[in-house]
Amino acid sequence: MSRSIQMPCTVEVEHSDESLHAHVALDGDPVIRPGDEVQVHGEPIHVAFGERRTFRRMATLRRASFLERAWTRTCAGFFEMNELYEVSFTPRRTL
Repeated sequence: MSRSIQMPCTVEVEHSDESLHAHVALDGDPVIRPGDEVQVHGEPIHVAFGERRTFRRMATLRRASFLERAWTRTCAGFFEMNELYEVSFTPRRTL
């Protein structure tokens, strides 16, 4: 079984005085388990202040191994990650 799955996704980005966020919804709503990683492909997204935009992109879902999953659960329990956290990101540039 492959540990990586490519699939289309929808990226919604808002940049306003009320919110600065990016949400990714994978097509087919696959189950994301502790330790899994999602990488969205494509050019960097730029949204001007006051805008809210939606983009279609391809993404890769990389499934965590048994040990990665166990480690993530252990760390989540240690840090009491029981709230939803928004994460900012900077796209990696490929050479």
